[in-house]
Amino acid sequence: MILEQVGGIHLSDSTAWRRAQEWGGRMLLAEEKQSEAAQQKPVETTQAKSEKRLGAALDGAIIYIRGEGWKELKIGCIFEIEPHTVHDERIGEDVEIGRAVNNSYVAHLGGPEPFGKKLFAEARRRNWLHVSETQVLGDGAVWIWNLADECFGGSHQTVDWYHAKEHLYAACLSFHPEGTPAAQRWVNAHAELLYQGHAQRIAQDLQKAAETQPGADQEAGYFETNHRRMNYMELREQGWLLGSGVIESGAKQFKARFAGPGMRWSRKGAEQLVPIRAAVMGNQFDRVWSSVYNSPQN
Repeated sequence: MILEQVGGIHLSDSTAWRRAQEWGGRMLLAEEKQSEAAQQKPVETTQAKSEKRLGAALDGAIIYIRGEGWKELKIGCIFEIEPHTVHDERIGEDVEIGRAVNNSYVAHLGGPEPFGKKLFAEARRRNWLHVSETQVLGDGAVWIWNLADECFGGSHQTVDWYHAKEHLYAACLSFHPEGTPAAQRWVNAHAELLYQGHAQRIAQDLQKAAETQPGADQEAGYFETNHRRMNYMELREQGWLLGSGVIESGAKQFKARFAGPGMRWSRKGAEQLVPIRAAVMGNQFDRVWSSVYNSPQN
């Protein structure tokens, strides 16, 4: 262990676990208090709006809870959006796009309502209510957009581009066998339509095709429901994010800690470790630690 290597302090695995559970429990309690305070704290209407842009991305990861089975750990990330120059192979020029920086995370093993409170509290701590423009990204799950409407009204809502393309591939199977040149041509043509903001047209075409192609109506519903969240070319030109890679990466890091081979958790054990994991991932551990532990002054 690092403590032993650096400080000559030996802790057994069982002692380290008990300490993690004790302090993780305190961090969880502090997180819950922050959530309640954020709901009750009045908005300061006199504070000037910042030109900074903030974003939120939401996703879920499945972990195993003993006695309950596989349960969803809901994960959220709050981040700043800053311009970043990349080479666009589509047009052969350097362009500015938005990218996520300064990420912080929250997670909750349970329903969307308490998770939404925690994420809103973190957004408010990051000054969400006093920036000019905001964005919420997700994979299209209904619970994500319900929370976005409830907690982050007025934000640009965006379905992750890569998830949207996955639904295009699924829709294509109603017309062409997977992996065939015809399938690739269909996907390429419709991906261009999707990028240009014509998701509703795709939905209408799929709905019409459903009369003779079983299954096309399911994907038609996906694009119809989310078409206003799929104006990708316009969003990119305005410097917003198109993909939710920041939360996909975050979910993988949570899964690496909680869903490794053979991992089985008690509910309490997982819940009290989650805030530690979130604090470490978002480089917030020192701040959170100081809020639950008063170190003696040097």
